[in-house]
Amino acid sequence: MHYLDHAATTPLDPRVREAMLPFLDGAFGNPSSIHRAGQEAKRAVEAARRQVAELVGAKAPDVIFTGSGTEADNLALFGLTEAKGLKGAHIVISAIEHHAVLHAADRLERLGAEVSLVAPNSSGRIEVDSVLAALRPGTRLVSVMWVNNETGVVQPISELAAALGQRQILFHTDAVQAAGHLSISFSELGAAALSLSAHKLSGPKGVGALVVRAGVPIDPLLVGGAQERSRRAGTENVAGIVGFGRAAELWRLEQADRQRKLEDLGRQLRTGLAAISGANFHGEGADKVGHIVNVRFSGVDGEALLLNLDLADVAASSGSACTSGSLDPSHVLMAMGLDRAQASGAVRFSLGVASTAKDVAAAVLATGQVVDRLRRLTGPSGEAAR
Repeated sequence: MHYLDHAATTPLDPRVREAMLPFLDGAFGNPSSIHRAGQEAKRAVEAARRQVAELVGAKAPDVIFTGSGTEADNLALFGLTEAKGLKGAHIVISAIEHHAVLHAADRLERLGAEVSLVAPNSSGRIEVDSVLAALRPGTRLVSVMWVNNETGVVQPISELAAALGQRQILFHTDAVQAAGHLSISFSELGAAALSLSAHKLSGPKGVGALVVRAGVPIDPLLVGGAQERSRRAGTENVAGIVGFGRAAELWRLEQADRQRKLEDLGRQLRTGLAAISGANFHGEGADKVGHIVNVRFSGVDGEALLLNLDLADVAASSGSACTSGSLDPSHVLMAMGLDRAQASGAVRFSLGVASTAKDVAAAVLATGQVVDRLRRLTGPSGEAAR
């Protein structure tokens, strides 16, 4: 299969699997145990913590391992908000966040906090002035993702962090799609917290991290034990954490070459898709990462396109993998001003380090053929021809 859905998940790097294997077999100790087997596991966890920290320019003690990027986002919103009490709390988030942030904010609102949504411009960019205009005297936290998972648009995170820091307002950014693809220095950024996920970085599923600046109070989401310096209870997923650490190390060491490759393949993909009649790209006019391309083709339904691409051995998606099966069009594209029909026609192609020029060529060829076939089967309005 020609896999172009790396923004949903990435294949496990064989070198990552190799690093994990000992901790799936003989080295099975609990990191909280004081005997030799437990201390071996603890050393492995702490080594991985350093590796993850180095990828994003943070200090190792700042890294809290979680079970996913979703859990990291939840920990950020609940932990940072509840640390000072919900009474009078006001939170600002962007309208294009991952549902891990949007739904966490919804729950906080039900618990008594006030939440404000900031819409992007038509290119999918959140403007700093729009965020600042939404602030109130009781604003406790602002959360804006670094790279949008559907459009690939890069948000002005450094500017936001600086502006909010001057106002002493906590700032969290979901960097799940940014880590490895952009240069990040958490220590210089000034944000309170940053979310990560291993399986977007050729690491294993089931492990993520929240990086929290030293001195920032955060309530645990999971309670019961003193793991992760009492910030996340539960016996650590040692093999997964080791895999996350190795994946982060490989991205850091090979980042420049990987970025060049993905930028080149992304240009080839976009050029090929642009040659298909009626192609409309989303996120135009904004700074973007090269490995995510979001496009719709006039008169073509996105779901029909994806199903036919799958039959042609090409894997793509309609947006976030976490909303798979939803009948609603993309909330990201709707927030950018697209109507329901336009948003429902969008598909996302996303490249990874395992992608090749052959994958790109196959995807472009199949997309052109499917678009032509679907247009022959439907009328100008997209209804089935009779």
